Amino acid sequence: MLDRLDVDGTSVVLRTATDDDLPALVAMIAADQHARMRDGIRDDADLARYRAALHAIDADPAHLLVVAEVDGLLVGTFQLSFLPGLARRGSLRAQIEAVRLDGAVRGRGLGTALMRWAIEESRRRGCSLVQLTTDKRRSDAHRFYERLGFVASHEGMKLLLDASLSN
Repeated sequence: MLDRLDVDGTSVVLRTATDDDLPALVAMIAADQHARMRDGIRDDADLARYRAALHAIDADPAHLLVVAEVDGLLVGTFQLSFLPGLARRGSLRAQIEAVRLDGAVRGRGLGTALMRWAIEESRRRGCSLVQLTTDKRRSDAHRFYERLGFVASHEGMKLLLDASLSN
């Protein structure tokens, strides 16, 4: 267990993801309107790719795949990665990716609690900044991150190398 949070009277367990979490995690990621065409488990080969990714994340101490549980049910997830670099006098930065909440818990403070935990973990590990990307079409997400103090300071760009993962 990474931590236990009290979110408006609800006990939320934060822990790293396991193989048993994969179907629920992938379903949560694929439920997103912008990811449903590129994510999901269609066959054993897909499951094997997700499992290999989870094992790679788990094997590297610079990455955490965090899940949030309430009463044994998975209700949220995000990936937190720590990136060394030469910029900013050799600063370590944190990257937050794949933030997802189950629709039933949105608007109850869980997302804020998860992001505050990620920010504090980044601070604890000596990061000089926390960064994330969010799809330009997600205006609600932009407002959410701005309320937490994030600033849209850069323009992100991507180069798709696998057309089967487009969208």
